Amino acid sequence: MSTTTETKTIKGGEFLIRETPASEIFIPEEWTEEQLMIAKTCDDFLEQEVYPKLDAIDDIKGNPKLMPDILDKAGELGLLGTSVPQEYGGFGMDFNTTMLVAEKIGAGHSVAVALSAHTGIGTLPILYYGNDEQKKKYLPKLATGEWKAAYCLTEPDSGSDANSGKTKAKLTADGKHFLLNGQKMWITNGGFADVFIVFAKIDDDKNLSAFIVEKSFGGITMNEEERKMGIKGSSTRQIFFNDCKVPIENQLSERENGFKIAVNILNIGRIKLGVAAIGGSKMAISKAVNYSKERKQFGTAISNFGAIKHKIAEVATHIFASESAHYRAGQNIDDSYAAMVAGGMDAAKAKLKSTEEFAIECAILKVHGSEVLDFAVDEGVQIYGGMGFSAEGPMDRAYRDARINRIFEGTNEINRMLTIDMLLKRAMKGHIDLMNPAMAVQKELVSIPDFGAAEEEGLFVKEKKALLNLKKAGLMVAGAAVQKYMQKLSDEQEILMNLADMLIEGYVAESTLLRVEKLIGMKGEAACEIQKEMAIIYLHHAIEKATSAGKEAIYAFAEGDEQRLMLLGLKRFTKIEPYNLKNARRKVADYVIEKGRYPF
Repeated sequence: MSTTTETKTIKGGEFLIRETPASEIFIPEEWTEEQLMIAKTCDDFLEQEVYPKLDAIDDIKGNPKLMPDILDKAGELGLLGTSVPQEYGGFGMDFNTTMLVAEKIGAGHSVAVALSAHTGIGTLPILYYGNDEQKKKYLPKLATGEWKAAYCLTEPDSGSDANSGKTKAKLTADGKHFLLNGQKMWITNGGFADVFIVFAKIDDDKNLSAFIVEKSFGGITMNEEERKMGIKGSSTRQIFFNDCKVPIENQLSERENGFKIAVNILNIGRIKLGVAAIGGSKMAISKAVNYSKERKQFGTAISNFGAIKHKIAEVATHIFASESAHYRAGQNIDDSYAAMVAGGMDAAKAKLKSTEEFAIECAILKVHGSEVLDFAVDEGVQIYGGMGFSAEGPMDRAYRDARINRIFEGTNEINRMLTIDMLLKRAMKGHIDLMNPAMAVQKELVSIPDFGAAEEEGLFVKEKKALLNLKKAGLMVAGAAVQKYMQKLSDEQEILMNLADMLIEGYVAESTLLRVEKLIGMKGEAACEIQKEMAIIYLHHAIEKATSAGKEAIYAFAEGDEQRLMLLGLKRFTKIEPYNLKNARRKVADYVIEKGRYPF
């Protein structure tokens, strides 16, 4: 039975070589009434507890107790226990519902950062790796917000290379405690956390171990709040452990398993950060649209100008596309979890394994979501004009707060390289078959195109062909790069990032097309005209960006006849039917302007 279920479940990264039917994906238009009520609870929480207090929240030195108080109120509403099972005082929501909560709260500026750090990297290590006693002791208090959590991984000389941390743990002579000594930095919630997940090396171990450290253990000091470009209301401290006495029963998981814990929890953090960025993007474009309707120049609202419509449509389209991809991946994780549990796997282990299975998609979406947010707030500033640059307007805070997201949870550069690294490693282990599809593309490259083939008719037939060819372009360039560099490809970071961009754009464009196809099946084509335009707009953008990335990669490693053949192949695989994108954007913009907000 379990074998049958797993056969139907798509594997992580397999989207590159498998055609996915629209019926298999989840789309946001399918939220249940209960899920929409949860989303409304999040909206109301922001309206009542966050938006009226944004200036006070950002003055963290003047109001040090405000953020913990806001988290207390979030706890009363159940927003801190969404991932925690009911037996430990939480709600035990499925993954996609927790994604919806992350998206909604993502519009909450510094509060979004504090809440996600508590519910994610602060709580999940105990949920997924803690023993029964640890779960019983800590999870109920974390789920209600009685105790606040922080995550201590980064050190002054240990950022992206997390396993190089120098914090040490040494067993006491009586064997009952570890003494922690070291320094951690950029610790979100550090100023008010009651519980810290701390990573350190025991003695001269090669790999990190993890510990649950209570503030009450003593031996913990910290610097003043960091002065930051944005998210000023988020408590960010350097924390020092000086002979901090941690009971031996507070070691989390096995010795030297800390790095694995960090990596797996970051997988979840990445996709949650991406979807939270989408929440922030929706807020930014909604504010910009309303301002464009109010601001008059040359006797008319600036929302009537083509240049402004272009910006509104592009931002709305990118948000729609990224949202489509996030919830597609979220449902894949839920489906994978269900299949693993049906196959007899322990539920906690299945939660971890299902996210690990889609680590490639998590990295893709962290990059895409954070860059869509940057795009949205940048265009928001531009639409506001002079008021966009003023600290009196809302774009000032939105612009500054957005910038950290391309650094959080692994920089976007690291995540781009991880995407390709993970994909190639899975192929080498036989987890997914890249070799045969790549070889088929190579054969097609030297064959004569079939110009006489009759065109099929139907919804998105031409677009799906363009999308299939876009995947072939990625396989062609990646396959040639692997042949050229073999094991040394990891040293060619620029090429890896080019390849990642091709992969990212293919995944997001496909997700958008499938969402609209499914939506049309539910509501009919006439009711989905604007969404259809967005799918086509984004596909053209994806092909243009992938073409540019492909050229850069080819220029970097191919010469002579090989280069010419590959460039011809790239041109062949990135063809798309001409489309009046200006008119398409105007339709999208007019619809968004009429609604006065992001309406999808």
